[in-house]
Amino acid sequence: MKKRVRVSIEGIHCPSCARVIQEELRGLPGVYGAQVDFAEKRGTITFDPQTVPLQKLLDTVGELGYSAFVEEEEEEEEEERSSKEDGGFRESGGASSQQVILSISGMHCAACATLIERALKKSPGVREARVNFAAERAQVVFDPQLTSVEQLLEVIRRAGYGASPEKDLGEESRKQEKTVQSFQRRFLWSLLLSLPLAYFMVLDFFPHLPGSAVLPPWIGLLSLILATPVQFLFGMPFYRGMWSSLRLRSFNMDSLIATGTSVAYFYSLGNYLTHAFRHGSLLWVEGTETPHLYFEVSAFLITFVLLGKWLEGKTKSKTSEAVRKLLSLQARTARVKRGDTFEDVPLEEVREGDVILVRPGEKIPVDGRVIRGYSAVDESLLTGESLPVEKKPGDPVIGATINRTGSFEFVATRVGKDTVLARIARLVAEAQNSKAPIQDLADRIAAVFVPAVFSVALATFLVWYFLLGASLSFSLLAMVSVIVIACPCALGLATPTALMVGTGKGAEYGILIKGGEVLEKVKDIDLVVFDKTGTLTQGKPRVTEVVGLRRPEKEVLRIAATLEQSSEHPLAEAILERAKEEGIVPEKAEDFQAFPGKGVVGRIGQEEYYLGNASFVAENTKGELEGEMVRRFEEEGKTVVLLSNAREVLGLLAVADTLKAGAREAVQKLKNLGLLVYMVTGDNPRVARAIAREVGIEDEHVIAGILPEDKAREVQKLQKSGHKVAFVGDGVNDAPALAVADLGIAMGQGADVALETGEIVLVRGDPQDVVTALELSRKTMGKIRQNLFFALFYNLLGIPIAARVFSGFGLSLKPELAGLAMALSSVSVVTNSLLLRGFRPGKRDIFSQVAPILMAAFFVFLFFSFARLSAAM
Repeated sequence: MKKRVRVSIEGIHCPSCARVIQEELRGLPGVYGAQVDFAEKRGTITFDPQTVPLQKLLDTVGELGYSAFVEEEEEEEEEERSSKEDGGFRESGGASSQQVILSISGMHCAACATLIERALKKSPGVREARVNFAAERAQVVFDPQLTSVEQLLEVIRRAGYGASPEKDLGEESRKQEKTVQSFQRRFLWSLLLSLPLAYFMVLDFFPHLPGSAVLPPWIGLLSLILATPVQFLFGMPFYRGMWSSLRLRSFNMDSLIATGTSVAYFYSLGNYLTHAFRHGSLLWVEGTETPHLYFEVSAFLITFVLLGKWLEGKTKSKTSEAVRKLLSLQARTARVKRGDTFEDVPLEEVREGDVILVRPGEKIPVDGRVIRGYSAVDESLLTGESLPVEKKPGDPVIGATINRTGSFEFVATRVGKDTVLARIARLVAEAQNSKAPIQDLADRIAAVFVPAVFSVALATFLVWYFLLGASLSFSLLAMVSVIVIACPCALGLATPTALMVGTGKGAEYGILIKGGEVLEKVKDIDLVVFDKTGTLTQGKPRVTEVVGLRRPEKEVLRIAATLEQSSEHPLAEAILERAKEEGIVPEKAEDFQAFPGKGVVGRIGQEEYYLGNASFVAENTKGELEGEMVRRFEEEGKTVVLLSNAREVLGLLAVADTLKAGAREAVQKLKNLGLLVYMVTGDNPRVARAIAREVGIEDEHVIAGILPEDKAREVQKLQKSGHKVAFVGDGVNDAPALAVADLGIAMGQGADVALETGEIVLVRGDPQDVVTALELSRKTMGKIRQNLFFALFYNLLGIPIAARVFSGFGLSLKPELAGLAMALSSVSVVTNSLLLRGFRPGKRDIFSQVAPILMAAFFVFLFFSFARLSAAM
């Protein structure tokens, strides 16, 4: 049976390439037809799989110097039938998509991340790919019908990097530590071999030292022996990285390091071998001219780059400290019921439905629900509430919180990656792996940066050697200095490190920021809309007054409770709670109906009753509404619920929802930030204005009396008037408004936190966290801009000095010191990001504002110190 396969082909540069591939494929036995489109970089091959396997076709393309990847594969008859059914059209790829996080090793700079990202995006079935150099992860969205995780891993491996599906976050953290330790070992061994080569450098600094005039005869051979393992053993990762980038017709930091060190090493090797062959000895021959050897340049350059990578790795590991802290809160074991006894088992072995015993002072291992016992639990981890929360049978408990008093048993409802803590940690990790739109600018710069550096380096050599008549060694060293000092590492670290620290810091305060795109939105926000219930108020109203008009108060409360026991509205809970306090047992209501935003109706016995707001009752009864009494309660900020039958109003209930602690302070702080603050609620205007005045919101900024589904429409009206709107809601009822707002901020509370809703999630449900989230987002974006400036500034400063443009003023950079300066520039950017760890809500940190300026001044001083030092050598 014939088969047809569609492939994407990399490496095609012209129509001739397409013709070569096409003719070669057509010449294979079993191939019925082959068409290659140069413009689309794709090909279609019809073949007999019994005669020629698919892999043979791909290998044939590979042998020609190109790469082919399968996009779609199907039987030809099925294809023809599908075309007829679809009217001749067929969409490539299924509608479903899947997301995977991959752990990547071997990246040395931002260009590596760009290279991997580009390779993934070219892979068939990949719809989105983001590679984070700082986090060493790739986030890939793909069509599982066209590709698989294993194929994605193979694409990354073919690009020359290690890849594996991301394991649990704790394992990833340990892997990161091993990487840092690996850089440390490589640096120390490289340093040990390079230190003897410092003899040459010392002689450059101090020409009057013994041995400066006549070098020992064995020093050239020793230099070669020591420099070679540094160059090809500890420097081999740079060669591999360069080869990978060249295969994809790109350049990266590895290209710079490998090229620079190779020039110094092979130039020295050539001089050494020339001297040896000329004089027939591997040792220096007395009385002959000493050749120019720069083995110490290549060795120390690799050593200093490894030092920079070690320091960079150590500082980068601190940026993801927030996730490690979250994971460290987990219990390691659980006391699980097995048969008639309880046994201590590893946390990984706990399953849903297991019964677990927790004793005083122990951590609760997983999420669950209490079935036996009574205790008080410290939930400050998630809620910020300092007082322990009482727990009795039926109450939920959250993993990693601490049991304070009695013992209790609970049944596990969520384990492993499904617990609240694990979901929060995963959300933070995904946010840290995200990419801010501003990173696109850095990626575009990095894409052309390395080729531009090679051009500048070549021009440096040509100008010095051919136009200015400098010596070959001088010109080569100038070229090498330019190559090694200009590295896009700092540029690649600028955004992700700040993002990782900022989102991690937010997690410490119970603020979950879902990625870099969210951070960039914050800078444009000029108006904040608060939902009232559950956001500015506690969301747990209580009945303050029961007024009997034509029925006794207890009778009014009994009828109201009977109607509300089938309702899910927050006011229903308050009415039922008041009835319970009064010892009233609700009856059973027939023909119950709820009208969202209005009220409920139901029949008790033979009579139909209406319970709801004034407009709802007015629609269904003929009696007076007691408007004066209703107005008085509403002016006090209370919600009035009227009870009536078809003839008259029987009574009313006044319900008050208390403000959350800090609500007034939050509104005032937002105003101090220059933001307009609005409130939206379903309450009638008088009640809404009374509550708004309590928190400091002006009457004209109150939107009242609207249904839940109309909140999104009100947000859109504000957007049409030219505002960038942030909406703060409870994350459940307010989902439409959160979705249409320019920035959605969802309030959660403990185990009920709505992690899937909103772009910023406030786990503790504190209104002041809205201010903290906006302040932290602004500061994080400020750090990103500072980092991008520093990264470009260091290169603009260093390249001319490395090219020895200012050598007449006593400023130049030897390659090894240029390499050290390059490494330190990356460290400076990461260090600047780490200053965000000092963020404190509502506090002005003078140090974090001054520190970047001081740090920039310090590194400028280092640059010029290295330059003066190099000039003296």
